[in-house]
Amino acid sequence: MSKVVRFHRTGGPEVLQIDELDLGAPAAGEVRLRVHALGLNRAEAMFRAGAYLEQPILPARLGYEAAGEVEAVGSGVTDFKPGDAVSTIPAFSMNQYGVYGDTAIVPAHAVAKHPASLSWTEAASIWMQYLTAYGALVPLGNLAAGEAVIITAASSSVGLAAIQIANSLGAIPIATTRTSGKRAALLKAGAAHVIATEEQDLVAEVMRVTGNKGARLAFDPVCGPGVAALAAALAEQGTLFLYGALATAPTPFPLFTALAKNLTLRGYTLFSLTQNPADLERGKRFVIAGIEAGHFKPLIARTFPFAEIAEAHRYMESNQQIGKIVVTV
Repeated sequence: MSKVVRFHRTGGPEVLQIDELDLGAPAAGEVRLRVHALGLNRAEAMFRAGAYLEQPILPARLGYEAAGEVEAVGSGVTDFKPGDAVSTIPAFSMNQYGVYGDTAIVPAHAVAKHPASLSWTEAASIWMQYLTAYGALVPLGNLAAGEAVIITAASSSVGLAAIQIANSLGAIPIATTRTSGKRAALLKAGAAHVIATEEQDLVAEVMRVTGNKGARLAFDPVCGPGVAALAAALAEQGTLFLYGALATAPTPFPLFTALAKNLTLRGYTLFSLTQNPADLERGKRFVIAGIEAGHFKPLIARTFPFAEIAEAHRYMESNQQIGKIVVTV
């Protein structure tokens, strides 16, 4: 029997419970893992609350990112064997698979061998953050050396990954955060500039640091009313990537700014990358190369034991963290 986190109703962290289940053997094209660490993501909290892109089918499992050892493989799986150290990529529906547990079964296309230099904790922290940032900034955004990119919610794991990717390309990461409390940490993490949006004028600051040119790209998981200021801070023909919905208020479309500057506002999720095998393979190579070169290193905010999964979710929703929250199993 395996210990698996599920929820039988949507709601806050308190709905999470650890159930004992017989997961059985992996089916064709699947891999069963002995899990050592879990990386937590906002998407999972939204799924648990019934506020995600898809509604959970109850009782529901959850979780996109795990690191562990292969226990068994299903028929047709040739890239992995028992004993391999691997981590999982968010490339599946949580209504079909979920990795919160001491054992997990996932599709083989969502499994990758990570660099041996990573600990289990770090290995559970790489794919969501780096692939999400990579997909928008590199193949879609074509971010180049010398160009400015505004990165909102910059203390999140994806925000920090975006900072590291921008720096690896020679670009200029402009990080935003609500207050100046995280300014020093973001500068230490590699941000070229930090703007505290509740204390400073976002548009004025971006124009100041870019010589009134504006940023060519903005990368935003918050949305809501702040989209208007982000659009105003973009350069002519700039692009605003919208990849989340952390704001509870509606998101207005900045029509006149978009018209005046010929802007592109683009909805984006990681799944636009992971659902295409060739794109995913290029992304994996980019992330692994960055880790091996020392350009990318996940920042772990805090770890929790498996029994405290609900408390880990509470901490995630407190917005105190800088970096990734990991649960050890």
